[in-house]
Amino acid sequence: MNTLFLPELREMLAEDRTDELREFCTALHPARTAEFMEGLDNEETWRVLQHAQPTLQAEVFQYFSVDRQVELIATQDEKQIAVLVTQLPADDAVDLLREVPEDRVDAILALVPAPDRRDIRRLQTFPEGTAGAMMTTEVACLSETLTVRQALDELSRQAERLETIYYIYVVDTTNHLRGVVSGRLLISAIGRPETCLADLMKTDVVSVKVLDDQEQVAQKVEFYNIMAIPVVDDANHMMGIITHDDVIDVVREEAAEDVQRIVAVKPLSDSYLRTPVLLLSWKRGFWLLILFFAGLSTAFALRMYQSWLDSYAWLVLFIPLIISSGGNSGSQSSTLIISALVTKDVELSDWGLIVRREIIMGLILGGIMGAMGFLCALILAPSPFHALIIPITILCVVLCGTCMGSVLPLIFKRMGLDPAMMSNQFVAGLSDLLGILIYVNVALLFLR
Repeated sequence: MNTLFLPELREMLAEDRTDELREFCTALHPARTAEFMEGLDNEETWRVLQHAQPTLQAEVFQYFSVDRQVELIATQDEKQIAVLVTQLPADDAVDLLREVPEDRVDAILALVPAPDRRDIRRLQTFPEGTAGAMMTTEVACLSETLTVRQALDELSRQAERLETIYYIYVVDTTNHLRGVVSGRLLISAIGRPETCLADLMKTDVVSVKVLDDQEQVAQKVEFYNIMAIPVVDDANHMMGIITHDDVIDVVREEAAEDVQRIVAVKPLSDSYLRTPVLLLSWKRGFWLLILFFAGLSTAFALRMYQSWLDSYAWLVLFIPLIISSGGNSGSQSSTLIISALVTKDVELSDWGLIVRREIIMGLILGGIMGAMGFLCALILAPSPFHALIIPITILCVVLCGTCMGSVLPLIFKRMGLDPAMMSNQFVAGLSDLLGILIYVNVALLFLR
């Protein structure tokens, strides 16, 4: 945090040096301006922002943390907040207002100009996590009957309120999406000013439906490598666009959820620090209890062989090694398969190839780890013959771990369950139990 500039900034506020405060807001990139203001309290921050033009004010505001944005929206003058909300992209405004009490939202939106208020209210009707909730209505839409010259004139009038003009979407008189013209193609056609957009546009437009899941939207943007994607309704009416920055946010959100599921935590709907401790405890504790009882089953399995293990105490020393070998190899396999399922690198129909690869992988890894375990067992075992129990067990346990780790995600996916939430927990519990059973039975075979 840039604290060296704070005393001078506070001095400017105390002495109401308007010109210097205005220069501070305009001289730097908005991100840097927001960074320099991190040490100010909310009242001081808002006073500084009032020295910027509304459009610049909104740009700086978007670089504050979400918590600070919500606090400012909830506490500052409603009329000034309404001006700020008007300058924000509609989709960003909707996301922000979701965090503010409903009565406060109603009071602010009552002061927002009617067209902007309608956009925000319409976006609020779409379920969270859908394309409709992500999209912005500030999009370059032009009639297919316009010429290149007319299109450029119209764009110059619209440009100030548009979020992006990477693509110009062509619509008919009833707002049906007809095609798309890139900004580059439109500029290159300046030498043919009377050419109609209908003759320039590409009609094979990649689009998403307004109720499509946000993860599907992100996958489509990634697959087609585009900067923005149009959103249409069931009748192909143009509704808005989703830009690449919103897609990046979705990718980060989905990645965070997948990581949380993999470590047996139900995905958090809010940030870690803003999630109540009791709710966080429940989300973590549910699967911890399942793993706890899985561990108990391993303990009961050991109890069945307690008297026998007392006679061969050296075998007990290798139990942690055996269990961890199976659990770790199984977790690796399940994580790789889950990741491949998410990225569409593998499909359920590839199960045969996956299992064959994991069997080979289990034999290779189990063989290497078993050889290392054999060297250690030579030191502790009564004889080299007895030491063979360890490498054989490790080979079998790792092989079981890799097979379970690859198959369980596919089974849960086929059942319609979330592989990320289910697989690793089952792999861990089953690997521990099977590890003990395999270890004891291999030992019994040799010792008899």
